[in-house]
Amino acid sequence: MKAEEIREMTSEELQKKLADLKAELFNLRFQLATGQLDNPQRVKAVRKDLARVKTILHERELKIRA
Repeated sequence: MKAEEIREMTSEELQKKLADLKAELFNLRFQLATGQLDNPQRVKAVRKDLARVKTILHERELKIRA
């Protein structure tokens, strides 16, 4: 997911995406621990997407306060 795509989303959509990514990361970590993970690179991709969403939400929060 690219930052441009994330910036086009509303704040409510970003909050939902954040929750979905957290749940997916939890499931991936669980699969990794039990040895059932097919694609270990997916963990890295989800972590980066999670960081992008958090960054954009924080940017919007700072704009509102300023």
